[in-house]
Amino acid sequence: MKIVVIGGSGHIGSFLVPRLVRGGHEVISVSRGTRAPYTDSPEWQQVRQVTADRTHEDLAGTFGDHIAGLGADVVVDLLCFTLDSATALVGRLRGGVGHLLHCGSIWRYGASIKLPIAEGSQSALEPTDDYGIQKRDIARMLKEETASGGLVTTSLHPGHIVGPGWHPVGPLGNFDPSVWQKISAGQTVEMPGSGTELMHHVHADDVAQAFEKAIQRREAAAGEDFNIVAPTALSVRGFAGIAASWFGQEPRFETVGWEEFRRNTPREHAEASWAHLSRNHCLTIEKAKSLLGYAPRYEPEQAVHESVQWLIGNKQLSLAEG
Repeated sequence: MKIVVIGGSGHIGSFLVPRLVRGGHEVISVSRGTRAPYTDSPEWQQVRQVTADRTHEDLAGTFGDHIAGLGADVVVDLLCFTLDSATALVGRLRGGVGHLLHCGSIWRYGASIKLPIAEGSQSALEPTDDYGIQKRDIARMLKEETASGGLVTTSLHPGHIVGPGWHPVGPLGNFDPSVWQKISAGQTVEMPGSGTELMHHVHADDVAQAFEKAIQRREAAAGEDFNIVAPTALSVRGFAGIAASWFGQEPRFETVGWEEFRRNTPREHAEASWAHLSRNHCLTIEKAKSLLGYAPRYEPEQAVHESVQWLIGNKQLSLAEG
């Protein structure tokens, strides 16, 4: 099949594109052309690269025409963040493409009500942030599109994506590198809340696996939405303890109230912590396992450890002295 991957050089695409090439597909990677993929593999030599500025082309009303003109059997959209953009692409591809797969997010769910959160259940509140609202609305639109006899669509909703080449969501639910410095030096880490709040990571290659399987099982995936996360979730306290063991340290932490945490934490990192931890997300992947055969290879701590080791090895993360 001819497969177009929008956002092919990003976190997921860097793993998905080589998978699709190995599967014997003709692959076209669409990106702004501003960066190389996160993984360097020989399969990229067989990939056609197409440059497109989606934001500009959406405003001009030409992005859908650009993608439709590539003549793909399957389109994988890893770079869509608004309902308007998704709706425009669906309208242009309807009748011309066999399958559209969209990358959503577990942030389509608001704060958890009961765990684990399952697709189509009342396990979580509605999202309150614009990003989550847009992802929720896109997923609903896609289901309605396929149910009404239109374009065959599938939406996959990854957790906190982890992999070599970028900073992971850390034990405090943010991207502050100082937490790794403190943990590696055996220093006390201040944790907001109770320390039992949950985060659900997933390795980028496991997300790529899910997309590949959804393409292979088009009939099973048609009109469906899937949680795509690691087999288990990490609590703040557990995450910090596991991370300490990587550096031969005992976990040292102190729980503090959110008000105190915000006073002692840069605003950007405090807001990220609240955004992640207040949701308290833990999701089930039973639907993806049953319908797609999704079988994640990475536990969350394995995925994060790989990411941290890559950052250290590439001198993008400096550890403090004990």
